[in-house]
Amino acid sequence: MKNISAAITGIECSVPEYILTNQELETMVNTSDEWIVTRTGIRERRILKGKGLGTSDMASDAVRKLLSKTGTSADEIDLLICATVTPDMLFPATANIISDKAGIKNAFSFDINAACSGFLYALATAEKYVKCGTGKKVVVVGADKMSSIVDYTDRKNCILFGDAAGAVLVEPTTEGLGIQDIILKSDGAGRSYLQQKAGGSIKPASHETVDAGEHYIYQEGQAVFKFAVKHMADVSAEIMEKNGLTSHDIAWLVPHQANLRIIEATAKRIGLEKEKVMINIHRYGNTTNGTIPLCLWEWEKQLKKGDNIVLAAFGGGFTWGSIYLKWAYDSK
Repeated sequence: MKNISAAITGIECSVPEYILTNQELETMVNTSDEWIVTRTGIRERRILKGKGLGTSDMASDAVRKLLSKTGTSADEIDLLICATVTPDMLFPATANIISDKAGIKNAFSFDINAACSGFLYALATAEKYVKCGTGKKVVVVGADKMSSIVDYTDRKNCILFGDAAGAVLVEPTTEGLGIQDIILKSDGAGRSYLQQKAGGSIKPASHETVDAGEHYIYQEGQAVFKFAVKHMADVSAEIMEKNGLTSHDIAWLVPHQANLRIIEATAKRIGLEKEKVMINIHRYGNTTNGTIPLCLWEWEKQLKKGDNIVLAAFGGGFTWGSIYLKWAYDSK
């Protein structure tokens, strides 16, 4: 009997229409296009506008398009996992809401929160369900409305984040393609450097927490940058060494899009030329759980069946990880 592995068999994304440029940010806070681009590589980001719109609206749009694109009925989906740090509400799970809006009625669904590494954690979870036979068709969503927790008077953080959602279909294969290896790690000692201070059970929402701006993203940039450069680069190198891969074997590196300098450091660590690195941070900023599927979606037509691809991410928690996969299809 052939071994079963889990493969991405389709991908779709949803990005808001509104574009927040560096030039517009110059009118909002004390910053400049040159300062932003030099430090982050970001030139613009997408922002979800409209009363009552949340993460599930982008996500369900991506899921509906994914089902249509792959010729999959909503009734065929066994499981939907949503990776997000900006759920529509604390409960029910945003995955439940996405399923309802996308017409998925026969699946169970839940959320995963691993900050910017969440999409990798969710993809790794989906792989386990597929390999054990519980899920024949699993949808993994990475989605965040980061603008909902950004303080647009904070010149260091407001330049970084954008909104987006991506969804992939994961199915079993016996061709030796799909996910080959997974390395996921976390260190809760890093939680103080990147967090949302209020809104949880330790510090519930109150007039005081709102007035203090504690529901926005808090980040100690230098500390996070230092940890991210080391861990995202190291885990990418680790998964390659573990699987006997060299830079010549890798078709693409798909890094989390947090900062251009972090991406460049990761590529340098594994000896990969820029032409093999997916980079779109300049157009979308850091969309947290949306960054990796957004890259795969944009580069989909360039991906070839059998391509060796390394996914890598680092996020608050701290969380980080890498997934090595062989691309499972040629785009039409």
